[in-house]
Amino acid sequence: MTAIEATEVSKRYGTVVALDRVDLTVPEGEIFGFLGPNGAGKSTFINVLLDFATPSDGSVEIFGHDCHAEGVAARERIGVLPEGYSVFERRTGRQHIEYAIESKDADDDPAEILDRVGLDPTDAEREASDYSKGMAQRLVLGMALVGEPDLLLLDEPTTGLDPNGAAEMRDIIREENERGATVFFSSHILEQVEAVCDRVGILQDGELVAVDTIEGLRESLGGGTKLVITVDDLRNGTVETVRGVQGVETAVEREDSTLEVTCTNDAKMDILVELHDAGVDVVNFRTEEASLEDMFIEYTGSGR
Repeated sequence: MTAIEATEVSKRYGTVVALDRVDLTVPEGEIFGFLGPNGAGKSTFINVLLDFATPSDGSVEIFGHDCHAEGVAARERIGVLPEGYSVFERRTGRQHIEYAIESKDADDDPAEILDRVGLDPTDAEREASDYSKGMAQRLVLGMALVGEPDLLLLDEPTTGLDPNGAAEMRDIIREENERGATVFFSSHILEQVEAVCDRVGILQDGELVAVDTIEGLRESLGGGTKLVITVDDLRNGTVETVRGVQGVETAVEREDSTLEVTCTNDAKMDILVELHDAGVDVVNFRTEEASLEDMFIEYTGSGR
């Protein structure tokens, strides 16, 4: 079954287009990373999923239920960690979890949920309004986990967490996915997405410009690898020489007489031969897989 099905979804606020004909299918059981720079429309899309915003055109379904026409049925199967959630005043951490359990008519043990997200018994009895940002983030994740939801919508879930907390968050995401939950994971922290997601979608100015596995994105951007070349003397014209080789997409001069080149796999040896023929001595070279950050910049920074 399909967990999320968006068809030609647009959202306009006056003359501002927040979403532009977004088509997206997220199958059940997938961890899907949703990326984009600030203002790209990520939160707007999540608000449409939750029926906090009505699309100007198109439709979105969650497990076959229209998010607007059948919002209650769609939300029954969702656990949500929203960005910037404000905890309740004068309620303890435990009371927040108990509230979520009651709201979802679930039978979870509050102590087990709190322990799972890293809040100890002392934290549980404190007022949540006194929590640090990271502790509040853990608490809201616990609320999202109540009732073993079929779909987790996580909007910037590692905000406020230290590296250990972010690693624990990733472990929970994997555990929930192994349980059978679909995870829709919106973030601007690319290494977090790269570590857990099966596929990613990149949103730019409201338009979904890429959807693929990380490996698939690599293959679409220069054969999936980067060639890093150190030469004895990076003279004038060397970068242009490399850019002229068939199969080269980008060539950039770095410090210490180093070139970074994205290209097809077949072009790598041609680049080295061209440098040799131009009288440029290659001191060292290596290949690197393009990181998700490299690909994100390529799609959002170069108008691709």
